[in-house]
Amino acid sequence: MSPLLLPMVMLKAQVEALLEKALKENETLFLIDFSITPDNTIRIVIDGDKGVSLKDCIAVSRAIEHNLDREEHDFSLEVTSVDATAPIIMSRQYPKNLGRKLVVRTATDNYEGELAEATDESITLEWKAREPKPVGKGKITVQKRKKIAISEIEEAKVKLIY
Repeated sequence: MSPLLLPMVMLKAQVEALLEKALKENETLFLIDFSITPDNTIRIVIDGDKGVSLKDCIAVSRAIEHNLDREEHDFSLEVTSVDATAPIIMSRQYPKNLGRKLVVRTATDNYEGELAEATDESITLEWKAREPKPVGKGKITVQKRKKIAISEIEEAKVKLIY
């Protein structure tokens, strides 16, 4: 291994251990993304079963920053919560979004509806649609429901309503 890469690898291992410990202290939080840039900017994105507060970000930041030696590593640290417009990437993120409107893309179709159920294996969306009456002219409003396997989801996002 290159002597230049060794400090970065050591820093990454230290941060991973500290991050794991910090997340064990608050098990409602979980890691979404973690990276270290070549200029030693440590970027951590977390989410939580009940959301993420500023206090949560500060706690994770302090757990890492206070346990790294600035004499050994020159670094900057960014701990943020997941962006409201970011796609849902883990099955653990679905339950906290129950009752919210999601836009879900699979290989075969797109769906938009309220998240009614969420398990580790699937989600269920509900929405209303206008369809022709079975008999006669005109349309009726019907309640639709679609169960989608997590493995089939290519992208899912919460639809923000302004």
